[in-house]
Amino acid sequence: MATSHTTAAVPEATRRHRRRAVIASTVGTAIEWYDFFLYGTAAALVFPHVFFPGHATYTGVLASFGTQFVGFAARPLGAAIFGHIGDRVGRKSTLVTTLLLMGASTFLIGLLPGYASLGLAAPVLLVLLRIVQGIGVGGEWGGSVLLSMEWGSRSRRGLMASWPQLGVPLGLLASTGMVKLMNSVAGGEFDSWGWRIPFLASAVLIGIGLYVRLRVLESPAFAEVKQERVVVRQPVFSVLRHQPRAVLTSAFVRMSEQAPFYLFITFVLTYGTEKVGLPKGELLNDTLIAAAVGLISVPLFGHLSDRFGRRLVYGIGICCVGLFAFPYFAMLDTGRSGLVLLAIVLSLVFHDIQYGPQAALIAEGFGTNVRYSGAGLGYQLASVIAGGPAPLIAAAILQHTGSSTYISWYIIGCAIVAMAALLLMPRPAPPEGAVPQAVLATHDSTPEGQAVSGD
Repeated sequence: MATSHTTAAVPEATRRHRRRAVIASTVGTAIEWYDFFLYGTAAALVFPHVFFPGHATYTGVLASFGTQFVGFAARPLGAAIFGHIGDRVGRKSTLVTTLLLMGASTFLIGLLPGYASLGLAAPVLLVLLRIVQGIGVGGEWGGSVLLSMEWGSRSRRGLMASWPQLGVPLGLLASTGMVKLMNSVAGGEFDSWGWRIPFLASAVLIGIGLYVRLRVLESPAFAEVKQERVVVRQPVFSVLRHQPRAVLTSAFVRMSEQAPFYLFITFVLTYGTEKVGLPKGELLNDTLIAAAVGLISVPLFGHLSDRFGRRLVYGIGICCVGLFAFPYFAMLDTGRSGLVLLAIVLSLVFHDIQYGPQAALIAEGFGTNVRYSGAGLGYQLASVIAGGPAPLIAAAILQHTGSSTYISWYIIGCAIVAMAALLLMPRPAPPEGAVPQAVLATHDSTPEGQAVSGD
């Protein structure tokens, strides 16, 4: 009787811890992306006036998007720092640190005086806080995805890894909703104090995230790595040495997902208000609706990648984004509410076809003991070549040509690069327990509990 009860209790305990891991990963990631997207929205609507006054319209916009870019540039650094810690110490403790780092920097941005009060020091401090944000979110993605994915079965990795990806539409929904709410409440005072409230509210969200994450156990896959004493001494160096192709293709395969995404959620606010003359509130409403659709489409396409293959589903997403480049701006240019809404919703659905399976697609290319470093580096390097420069490139094109034509060609170019990277990506790493021999070289591995000089 006792034996039967114990046997039945083990699966239930596993399911309970699995649920906790999924919830903790998703909630924490949503909070991190709330912070990150909040900055992007403010960079398009507020920061040009608050931190870069006295400039021509697009000069202020370019300067504002420039401060946004430094956050993207800092993300690979965060991936390297926290990838090292995550592969050496564990996923859970690393994620607690990234959550605190991101939350503190976002809260301080809400307190930062503008150019009128501090002069040049204001944008300088803004850039520094943005760098801290970038480091935090750079270390967040890998750990949150792995914590969820490594608690799931191998046959459902696409779905399990897609749950933390929900942090993107959740964070976008929350940040856009807060900006819209404060825009309505503050009215004409939004640029002076209303925009600060969503940033300050981050403190409450961080408290919630910490409560959830501190109740989660370490992932069983990483626990096995520690038990088998195959923790890698220098995981970042090891993965760059042994799997450079996997890292680089992971970055370039995101060109068709990340670069257009920041045009679809950030640059569209500038393009819609300045070029088409659409009301700010209407664009925010459309973005909210599109983000809500993502709550269904992201896990749906993650699940479909388990059934039909990650590369097939991802490749379809690449093609959809490339084919939609010209129709997207044509629909925006009509200025008709229905077509503008349809354009924004479809743009994010085509993004989600890639984003749903993307976490598993990238993470499966690396062995468990270097997965945090390898997947994190590949994923976040895209921030430098795709997401970071995209709004800057689009704003510069619009300023010089006054047309969206070359922006559409830019999106198509990103899709071509991503498709080439997808075809060149190495096949998934061996299953858990079959760690590649190159990674298990004597000079790279460290027995559990043994001190490592220089760590």
